[in-house]
Amino acid sequence: MLVDITKAPSAENSAIHLHPTDNVAVARVPIPAGTDLAVEGIPVRTVDAIPAGHKVALWDIAPGEVVERYGQAIGRASEEIAAGRHVHTHNLAFEELELAYEFPENESPVPVRAAEPTFLGYAREDGRAGTRNYIAVVAASNCAAHTAEQVARSFEGERLPPNVDGVVAFPHGEGCGHAFGPDMDQLRLTLSGVLMHPNVSAAVILGLGCEVNQIDHYLGAGSPRNSRLAGLTLQSSGGTRATIEATRREIGRFLEQAAEEERVPIPASRIVLGLNCGGSDSFSGITANPALGVCSDLLAEIGATSVLAETPEIFGAEHLLVRRARNREVAEKLLGCIRKYKNYLAGFHGSFDDNPSPGNKEGGLSNILEKSLGAVAKGGTSTLIDVYDYAERVTSPGFTFMNTPGYDPVSLTGLAAGGCNLIAFTTGRGSAIGFPTIPVIKIATNSGTYRRMIENMDVNAGRIADGDATVPAVGREIFGLVLAVASGQRTCAERLGHKEFVPWRIGPVM
Repeated sequence: MLVDITKAPSAENSAIHLHPTDNVAVARVPIPAGTDLAVEGIPVRTVDAIPAGHKVALWDIAPGEVVERYGQAIGRASEEIAAGRHVHTHNLAFEELELAYEFPENESPVPVRAAEPTFLGYAREDGRAGTRNYIAVVAASNCAAHTAEQVARSFEGERLPPNVDGVVAFPHGEGCGHAFGPDMDQLRLTLSGVLMHPNVSAAVILGLGCEVNQIDHYLGAGSPRNSRLAGLTLQSSGGTRATIEATRREIGRFLEQAAEEERVPIPASRIVLGLNCGGSDSFSGITANPALGVCSDLLAEIGATSVLAETPEIFGAEHLLVRRARNREVAEKLLGCIRKYKNYLAGFHGSFDDNPSPGNKEGGLSNILEKSLGAVAKGGTSTLIDVYDYAERVTSPGFTFMNTPGYDPVSLTGLAAGGCNLIAFTTGRGSAIGFPTIPVIKIATNSGTYRRMIENMDVNAGRIADGDATVPAVGREIFGLVLAVASGQRTCAERLGHKEFVPWRIGPVM
């Protein structure tokens, strides 16, 4: 960031110039029309009122000329844009770019593990670590969703044993009417990841009995946690009420086991942090996302794992990740995610630029290119070690990527199923979301959102734009909070009871 941001807005700091080649700057505060600015020594008088987070042209931009932010192209001027004009969807055209990929020529080593701190967590038999200790009740299909919810609700108000965080349900609308093949495989991978998650002490899988997604798939002999997994169906248990009572008996047995599990010191290298953003605004790529990127780099240094997600929100910025890939194979896996997603969208006559929501645009983001360039900052600067498909078990230390949609609840579900035991979520517009068994840390990109939704927000990265903090300082603050939350400190989303869970259905409804 090339501007000296101080508390008081002035001609020199009311607009943020992010890169020397950028022909736009971002309004740090609302700027009235007729305001004289001095951006990097360039005098500019605003012709239009520029809302906070929106772009102002620093010099005349000809029709068809590339508009740059972060030193990268974010589209072309659809008309002549005079210096001082507001630059947004009305005069900035989206264009799918032909990007030049700089593939790694050699193998980059996995970062050498630095001295690492510890956190207080739950050691699991498979070597992973839990940051929470839940009993999960998972529906195999929509037909068992209500029963799963009723089971979890029946424990509300009951005094649970120590060391047990709760009994939580995983209802959803899938599991039947599926074609066998990739769609059913993905659902089963997702539900298996939830059942066997390190934040889950034990689980029950509930089915109706005749659905496509049969519970027997999850109850095979030889499962490493078979003694901590039970399965029932409504048809064989006597209907809804009888199944609720039978499930409660199974959970009673599991609660006794969970009560004996205690938090113990665990190396912080066992942390697997999901990186997600939702309700993004123009400040996301200036404050919260680069600060979270600092935290991601700190985790990589100690041999922990961070997992960037949301394939639509790396589109147009994937060349920056390709350049950081550990080897050519990892780079090609990443580009394969882009190609696969593009084909997926084409089947519905969609485009990556359908991604920015009205709220994103109101927050100053004009198109998916601009959004993605800010979104990838969550991944810091570390080497991209590996790439995973949706809900695939994440096993590599360091910075990684998972192929998920940009839709927040579906993305978080994939990260959870892949084994993330914490999630950090940046938001500019104030997305209120959580997950049944995983603490979600909310990081506000601007102070206005933080103040309006203070009950939902754990960190105010807007202090960076206010001039009250630096990106590295907030990044270290997030890192410290990750360790504290891993040790049991509850997040705002947990205190509010947010438990969103939405699997990604990719196939037809039969």
